[in-house]
Amino acid sequence: MNSKAIRKAFLDFFISKQHTIVDSAPMVVKNDPTLMFTNAGMNQFKDIFLGNQPAKSVRVADTQKCLRVSGKHNDLEEVGHDTYHHTMFEMLGNWSFGDYFKEDAINWAWEFLHEKMGIAADRMYATVFEGSPDDKLELDEEAKIMWLKHLPKEQVLHGNKKDNFWEMGDTGPCGPCSEIHVDLRDDDERAKKPGAELVNQDHPLVIEIWNLVFIQFNRKADGRLEELPAKHVDTGMGFERLCMVLQGKKSNYDTDVFQTVIAKLAALCGKKYGENEKADIAMRVIADHLRAIAFAIADGQLPSNNKAGYVIRRILRRAVRYGYTFLNFREAFIYLLVETLKDNMGDAFPELNSQQVLIEKVIKEEEESFLRTLETGIRLLDEEMSQAKKAGTTEVSGKNAFELYDTFGFPLDLTELILRENGLTVNRAEFDSEMEKQKNRSRNAAAQETSDWVELKKIDEVKFLGYTTLEANIEIARYRKVKQKDKEFYHLVFDDTPFYGESGGQVGDTGYIETNGVKTSIIDTQKENNLIVHIAKELPADPTATFKAVVNNHKRKLTANNHTATHLLDQALREILGTHVEQKGSLVNADHLRFDFAHFQKVSKEELVQIQNRVNELIRQNFSQEEKQDVAFAEAQEMGAIALFGEKYGDHVRVIKFGDSVELCGGTHVPATGQIGQFIITSESAISAGIRRIEAITADKAEAFINKNMDELHEVRGLFNNTKNLKKSVEDLLDENAKLKKQLEAFEKQAAAGVKDELKKKVSSIHGINVIAEKVALDSPQAIKDLAFQLKGEVDNLFLVLGAEIDGKPSLSIMIADNLVKEKGLNAGQIVREAAKEMKGGGGGQPFYATAGGKDVSGIEAAIAKARSFVN
Repeated sequence: MNSKAIRKAFLDFFISKQHTIVDSAPMVVKNDPTLMFTNAGMNQFKDIFLGNQPAKSVRVADTQKCLRVSGKHNDLEEVGHDTYHHTMFEMLGNWSFGDYFKEDAINWAWEFLHEKMGIAADRMYATVFEGSPDDKLELDEEAKIMWLKHLPKEQVLHGNKKDNFWEMGDTGPCGPCSEIHVDLRDDDERAKKPGAELVNQDHPLVIEIWNLVFIQFNRKADGRLEELPAKHVDTGMGFERLCMVLQGKKSNYDTDVFQTVIAKLAALCGKKYGENEKADIAMRVIADHLRAIAFAIADGQLPSNNKAGYVIRRILRRAVRYGYTFLNFREAFIYLLVETLKDNMGDAFPELNSQQVLIEKVIKEEEESFLRTLETGIRLLDEEMSQAKKAGTTEVSGKNAFELYDTFGFPLDLTELILRENGLTVNRAEFDSEMEKQKNRSRNAAAQETSDWVELKKIDEVKFLGYTTLEANIEIARYRKVKQKDKEFYHLVFDDTPFYGESGGQVGDTGYIETNGVKTSIIDTQKENNLIVHIAKELPADPTATFKAVVNNHKRKLTANNHTATHLLDQALREILGTHVEQKGSLVNADHLRFDFAHFQKVSKEELVQIQNRVNELIRQNFSQEEKQDVAFAEAQEMGAIALFGEKYGDHVRVIKFGDSVELCGGTHVPATGQIGQFIITSESAISAGIRRIEAITADKAEAFINKNMDELHEVRGLFNNTKNLKKSVEDLLDENAKLKKQLEAFEKQAAAGVKDELKKKVSSIHGINVIAEKVALDSPQAIKDLAFQLKGEVDNLFLVLGAEIDGKPSLSIMIADNLVKEKGLNAGQIVREAAKEMKGGGGGQPFYATAGGKDVSGIEAAIAKARSFVN
């Protein structure tokens, strides 16, 4: 069976067991502060397990896109080096929400793997939880009895808490689990040692393929376990591993899941897979990483320098680095593999088809950027190696290696590889120390202590009232204390709420709750999965009271103006730029709006004017809001409603319509577009390959913007005696300024010529080096640079140091003859950094020419002397 048939067989099997098949959730997680990426199939059902929302179907199954490159599930360094670790992988799963439990879960797993898929019973092992004295839990006898109906006792093994007790986190739903392992070794290997001894021992051919989790407890903050009122089943099976087993392979990478991409990659680099170990590892790494990168971009996550975007950028750069080092790629190549990936997986995941062009453009631009970074890093590393050899050491500073990694994105393993080739090593202790400092900074920034929820009122689902009212009588259903950065906050959940929780790009509401004349401020409202959480600095004196909840009306109204304006902007972009435009992200608050969209060239000035005019035209038409709640998703699509890629929509959705603008949206909007007033675009820029960003303002901010610009225009016109042709007056002034500037440059050159003649008279010889080290009276950096290059051409073996005071600040320039750089090891960049300390400054540059600035003009003479001392 090929991979497509295996995936279908799994889903068809559970359809036969009355399961509803659901779509994979996006791999990039939204509205969950504990996760950046979906790392398990259960993530999209978290709210059901936590009791925050009811299950729409008590039995479901799916294949879920997952990514594991951070936190406790970090397999990145193993990827490509072994046969079964991956960054992005598919997890096949079936779930029961308070319906069937251990007996059916185990029996169906056996039926599918053994009876339907034909995996031999003597190769299968099942583990059951052995119990835990710490948690006062006994052996999971129920699961063991079930497995003994299918397998002999020597193939039913006891597993410890680490392997056989699953927990969502430090607190929350948890329970024992039962893993299914398969022994893929050859018969002669199996005869030498039973597979039971290799289960959970990281043997590459005795592997876990399916984990059946029985969720029956809730872990409290103090570590205690409570029985859950409803018991659930959560299973997860590695699709790639299942394919390896069913296709008779010894490596996931030998299955058709990866081999189509590897074959294309081998053709591109001219190497045959299977002939060279390092090249093979590189091909596996790239084939794996391609999937993670492509699916992340398809789900709306672009590479960037923070959070989830940084993770994707790191994975992509790791793939580029393997191709650069081991497959000799010097130009972008990964983007050429996207077509092959789409052909292999596009049927199951249609987002690869619809987003192919964007994925290719983003990957290509990122590749080209990092290839330039690699060249820069290699040049800087050459300098480090030169200094180490000159100092007679075989070790390069770990701090400098960390700077290469942290500032330039240069991977440590590549640094170590290049150093090894030159007989050098890096000080790993120093590097690890710097890395730990960085991690501690990140941990401290994100550290949060969360207490258990205190339940005051049982609720099934919080109803959002804020579409129709900004005030409501509410009760606090639950609360908890949160401590972060030595500050305490309280998270409050109401039975119903008019407060909008941040989501869909729209910021959360602020306001207050009041009882008996005492107000408690709500400083923010967030969504945690589907729970609306109100954040307060203090807890009301009596949390059980009835409160009046009041949303900040002014802020909400301005936010609604900007949110509706994004819908109108989306329509205008499609009309003027083309229907290929797709929203890729947004930010909407009371001050401004930001709208990211797919478009493959800069938006021209003329187009921006057209777009702005069109949005204002739509505002003036004063379209009323037409809202339809609880619309079937298929019906909404028939209405032409625009859905965003990377969003997970339910079976029923909310549709917002203003004229011809029809979108799926859960945010708040104006009753009619005329309320927005004015729309002004303040900037247009590129944020990634094929992604543009427009920022804009509306309402009072737009009015203030116009008034400010008009005031400035009046002031400028006044400077020109209220001329009727202001543009011509400014152009005339600029022309006059340009002529004066040319005259000034001529004077500076004349002055520099005189300075040059004087400096040539002050040459002193030290060890055969012609040294000029003087303070000069030039007030232009360019004049000093021109002078330095002229002297370099006229004085052999030159070591030149020029100090100057420019605009009241110290300046230092160093020029060194090329032969002195090569033969004497002198380096202007390193020397200027040291000398600039005398001026309380810093600088840098190339080995033959470098500059520095500072804060202390009195230190110029000392800086010149310090630089000169390097010749001695």
